[in-house]
Amino acid sequence: MRCFLGLALPDRVLDLLERLQEDIPVGRLVPCENLHITLSFLDDQPEARLEALHQELLRLEAAPLRLELRGLGVMGGKSPRVLSAEVTANAALTALHRHLRAKAQACGITLPRARFRPHVTLARFGQRLQPGQLQQIHQLLQHFGGFTTPVFTVQQITLYQSTLLPEGARYEALAQYPLRAETA
Repeated sequence: MRCFLGLALPDRVLDLLERLQEDIPVGRLVPCENLHITLSFLDDQPEARLEALHQELLRLEAAPLRLELRGLGVMGGKSPRVLSAEVTANAALTALHRHLRAKAQACGITLPRARFRPHVTLARFGQRLQPGQLQQIHQLLQHFGGFTTPVFTVQQITLYQSTLLPEGARYEALAQYPLRAETA
């Protein structure tokens, strides 16, 4: 089962992102119901490993996160593949990401080494951009460079199943794990 751990966004943040997407003239927009922050992509895993991770996450002790989105960015090098809203640097989020990776690895889930760059994917681009599209993307980055959301609180982590379809991925929440203050 292809899965990832992520953070769902509050409605008020989703509304801001959806309005922002209205001004993106290039690429395939990510549907509003798929907008999230990925904490850890788990890839295809057998159900036994996912069940072991589920049991670990039921005992998770981590405080709710206060996050903010600020500015836009692209990923994919010289030929961008993704346009995203960037998550402001947050030590608690980075620590949670590391903690979740350790839990997944302890359950036998092998994760690739990759730099954690928290973001919300807004649009995806094909492998070959058409003439003028790179310029449109550059203009978007300049025009919306000051984009920001109010600070928001995330109260839970979600385990999502990701099903790839011709029209794009479909995400289904399999389980949710509340973030609550650590007990002494």
